[in-house]
Amino acid sequence: MIGHAATTKRRRDRCAAFARDSRGATAVEFALVAAPFLALIIALIQTFLVFFAQQMLESVVRQSGRLVMTGQVRSAQMSQAVFKQKVCDQIVILFNCNGLMVDMQVATSWTSANTGMPSLTYDGSGKVSNTWQYNYGDRGDIVVLRVMYEWPVVLGPLGFNLSNLSNGNRLIMSTAAFQNEPS
Repeated sequence: MIGHAATTKRRRDRCAAFARDSRGATAVEFALVAAPFLALIIALIQTFLVFFAQQMLESVVRQSGRLVMTGQVRSAQMSQAVFKQKVCDQIVILFNCNGLMVDMQVATSWTSANTGMPSLTYDGSGKVSNTWQYNYGDRGDIVVLRVMYEWPVVLGPLGFNLSNLSNGNRLIMSTAAFQNEPS
């Protein structure tokens, strides 16, 4: 019996010493805080990149719309491929020109201008199969220029997700509606 009591006392002493020992407390506290902190950092970076890309696209569409509005596209009789390349030439970073979608339409009135987000359709290989219009109009016409890009979204920890497409990506789009100059 004496051996049993001594063993029990030693166990109690070890448990008490373990409970008092704080050498690993910092590592445990860091492990508890690190996961939410890293999730927040990843979410912030991803949000920043999406908004930065959106702002860059806005700037490119404004500049490209000016080419149409001032008649430079009409006078050069630019094809859809040449105009898309002009748009791509303005994009410095972040975008792959192959993924850029350009849609230009003439509207009969300001109220009938289609500035909404389109529904994308995909072919068997997962590529966008929409047919985009390309009509830069004539003098005085109302033109709607939409430039879209399918932005790849990385699903962040804790379920943070910026996607707005069924395939997990985000469609970012910029629209410019303007009236071509009369001269």
